[in-house]
Amino acid sequence: MSEVSLKSVPTAVESGEAEPPRQLGTRPRRRRVTPVLATLGAVAAAAVLVWATWNVYMAPPWTRDGTVRVYVVTTAPEVAGRIVELPIADNQFVHKGDLLMVVDPTNFRIAVEQAEASVAQAKAVARNAEAQAQRRRRQSNLSVSDEQKQIFESQAESAEAAYRLTLANLDQARINLKRTRIVSPADGYITNLQTRLGDYVNVGERSISIVEANSYWVDGYFEETKLARLCVGDRAEARRTEVVARLSMMWCSLMCVYGRRERRKSG
Repeated sequence: MSEVSLKSVPTAVESGEAEPPRQLGTRPRRRRVTPVLATLGAVAAAAVLVWATWNVYMAPPWTRDGTVRVYVVTTAPEVAGRIVELPIADNQFVHKGDLLMVVDPTNFRIAVEQAEASVAQAKAVARNAEAQAQRRRRQSNLSVSDEQKQIFESQAESAEAAYRLTLANLDQARINLKRTRIVSPADGYITNLQTRLGDYVNVGERSISIVEANSYWVDGYFEETKLARLCVGDRAEARRTEVVARLSMMWCSLMCVYGRRERRKSG
């Protein structure tokens, strides 16, 4: 009979040698490529955002230094007197020709009547002087001397000049009476109204200010490097910085609260 001897073969664990890694297709390579692709995608997106932001803020000319401007029409009385009518209020919208205030017209009506009486008197004197001058012209040199004729001619001319002066005074009196009614020179809003009914106003004293409704515009101050890209007729867009306005309101509120606390502590 033959003897069969069994020999044990040492394994890799018993021998202390590490088992070589198994190759399972391409899964490890895919795991290494995915983070690289994600990083490249993020970098590309960031580059696009940076480029878009640069074009928005640097390529077209823009500025934060802008101011809204408007024309303010200031009215002042051309005659002095006490205000008897004031049919307006602050921030009220008025149209061109609307009544703003009325100065007491009593003295100016009397001035018109006096001027009319002066005109009538001067007219009568001028007619009489002209009639006397014509009568002297028709007379011969035997009855009236040339010197007397010249005297009556000069009297007639002087009376005519006095008559024209009274007419001018009448026109001025009527204009002053008309100026007691002050009307709006343009469409707009009453602003910073300090005049009150019963106040006495002087000639040329600023009384009412009107913000003209159709005169708004925006002044923008650009850097010198951006002026080359500006042309006459280009379309411009203006936006309000509401965030700054809200921050200013918050700051004012905080200052008011702080002031109240300080007053309470001091009290």
